[in-house]
Amino acid sequence: MRPIIELLFDFVSPNAYLVWHPLKALAQRTGADIKVTPAYLGGIMEMTGNQPPMMRDGAIKGKNDYTILEIRRFCARHGLSKFQINPHFPFRSLTLQRYLLAADEEASRQWMMDVLLPMLWEDKLDPKDTKTIDAALTAAGFEMDSLKAKAGTAAIKEALKANTAEAVERGAFGIPTFFIGDEMFFGKERLGQIEEMLTGA
Repeated sequence: MRPIIELLFDFVSPNAYLVWHPLKALAQRTGADIKVTPAYLGGIMEMTGNQPPMMRDGAIKGKNDYTILEIRRFCARHGLSKFQINPHFPFRSLTLQRYLLAADEEASRQWMMDVLLPMLWEDKLDPKDTKTIDAALTAAGFEMDSLKAKAGTAAIKEALKANTAEAVERGAFGIPTFFIGDEMFFGKERLGQIEEMLTGA
């Protein structure tokens, strides 16, 4: 049976963008499958009392500069040369997260991420530009009328709330968070630990 790496994901997280393609490469190397669980980062932050690192660490001399250095190193290591901070960050991601949850097949969910992540974190798209987003998803094969109708239902809204609350209950305090069974890993820097666990190294 193939191991499963569960990824708690929100489009608003730059680190979720940064980790996505390296995670897919890791899964391919180790024979694992990825399961994406959409959760709302804003809700996770509120429920845990967490803050975005750049805000939380702003008063610590040198820490944010080092964070930027580590991001540059990670990008260089994984060939993520197109990464740019979205000028609208931190943006409200509820609509995109509901779209993702409404794409209830795993392959469709991951394909949506492949389409939208570069737009947000390479092309610096304004997430409020729903016309451009909808056009891109339509071109990628999504039926937007049905997707938007489903994303707007009470069931999807409640499911996103439930995913978010469950994430916190399981110990998550930010994104990206990964689970292999009950074992939790937080942050893009934990890919090596995940691979070690999967390979028994």
